[in-house]
Amino acid sequence: MSKKNKNPASFKIFDGDIDKETEIKFISNTAIAVDTEAMGLIHGRDRLCLVQICDDLDNVVCIRIGREDKSAPNLKSLLEKQTVQKVFHFARFDVAALATNLNIEVNPIFCTKIASKIGRTYSPRHGLKEVVMETVGVELDKQAQSSDWGKVDELSQEQLLYAANDVRYLLQAKEKLEEMLKREERWEIAQKCFQCIPILSELDIRRFTNIFDH
Repeated sequence: MSKKNKNPASFKIFDGDIDKETEIKFISNTAIAVDTEAMGLIHGRDRLCLVQICDDLDNVVCIRIGREDKSAPNLKSLLEKQTVQKVFHFARFDVAALATNLNIEVNPIFCTKIASKIGRTYSPRHGLKEVVMETVGVELDKQAQSSDWGKVDELSQEQLLYAANDVRYLLQAKEKLEEMLKREERWEIAQKCFQCIPILSELDIRRFTNIFDH
């Protein structure tokens, strides 16, 4: 039986960037969960609209990114901090979106989708909903996934709740997947894959595809 989603311990909304207090609060963590929402999947055409962050105490922030927002100094400082691991699901997209829209070079990175594909080889399902359900026991509501995130000033409560839940369980999923990878002696190869993510993201931004094919 799946657990029901409850409200986060705290939930704050920012416009354009987090404040210095929030940066300092999150930068003291060894790992934070991060996700993004955009107008589409093509970098450079489809702009970044929302960035969500959560720590291991279930403190969540959402940063609304307007069309005029081209930088976020405090967010950049946090996401580029080498002592804070950033946990994503399908990091390749989020890292490229943050680089394209806010000039943020995210590192270090843990991707639960890659970890799932390397660790959960018994399953063909590696979407966020399936991974969180198996590792954490929480069923995510994905109904708001295809939404108009561009109307940042008018985002509904349902959209913001969806966005928050996408990051709230990533750290728990990461712990379970890391345990599995180490148990199956696949941890080292997973770490090497995480290190490749910024390169793959840059290739996506530059529109290179299938370059490793024959």
